[in-house]
Amino acid sequence: MSIVFIGTPAFAVPCLRRLAAGDLSLTAVITQPDRPAGRGQHPRPSAIKLAAQDLGIPILEPESLRDPEAVDQLAALAPEIIVAVAYGQILRPEVLDIPPRGVLNIHPSLLPRWRGASPIPAAILAGDEQTGATIMLMDAGMDSGPILAQRPITIQPADTAETISEQLSNLGADLLAETLPRWLASEIRPAAQDETMATKSALLRKEDGAIDWSMPAIDVWRRVRAYNPWPGAYTSLDNDLIHIWQAWPLEGDSGAEPGAVLPLQPDQRGDLPEDVEVDAIAVQTGSGLLAILRLQRAGRRAMPAGEFLRGMPGLVGRRLHSD
Repeated sequence: MSIVFIGTPAFAVPCLRRLAAGDLSLTAVITQPDRPAGRGQHPRPSAIKLAAQDLGIPILEPESLRDPEAVDQLAALAPEIIVAVAYGQILRPEVLDIPPRGVLNIHPSLLPRWRGASPIPAAILAGDEQTGATIMLMDAGMDSGPILAQRPITIQPADTAETISEQLSNLGADLLAETLPRWLASEIRPAAQDETMATKSALLRKEDGAIDWSMPAIDVWRRVRAYNPWPGAYTSLDNDLIHIWQAWPLEGDSGAEPGAVLPLQPDQRGDLPEDVEVDAIAVQTGSGLLAILRLQRAGRRAMPAGEFLRGMPGLVGRRLHSD
């Protein structure tokens, strides 16, 4: 049984390693070419490329799988099945038609909810109580193929896009290890998605991270979590960019303008999570207060609010602005 794995970021690595540890033959890995990254913009290999090198699996790095030469190269590998995880490009019908057992995709949501590019942030922004991993048989649509298996997880109040991604990365690998042998043994009947329940998630942009303090505290809090680690929820103080990495919504209003920085009152400290320091600050929002627990000035490291205040003692009483 010949398998080709298609993927790019760290999210896909557990699936690749789980496949490599099994009894099936991994013929090749296809990933995107090295891309400029970091301050120096030096070419950096993808996480999947590094994992494939470590595992000794042949690697192909076409600029695009729309290139007829790349499609021919993939077809020459004659894979029985392809497993695709977060490749970063839409696979066209000429690719999907190559393997006789189809292309399996691991998607980090409970399809048909949150199809598209950013399902994990979308679930947090919507206040969903759960999300999960779905294995589907890819078709020409956007995450619209029939479902082979799903498994849910609960979204905890402290979860961020980063922590959910890590959970679903490992959950997807476990689910793939269970599902792939059953699919190859013809033990699974694909289930069509309910189109009436479908929702879509948009591609994140850097400007999505700008905090609008006129929004309710719970919505700003969800954005802080959904945009961690990228693009990060940010605000400004006298044109100085400040990222907010951890926060907590509080009831009550101070009567101050949205964005006003306030001291945290003694009776509000008990409403914070148990695992955070109580030396925090509050910001007035359009409805309710947002306790700021961890933040970062441009060019500095992220730090707890108490330490941040010691370096900027005049912060309380000032007003944060939306960019």
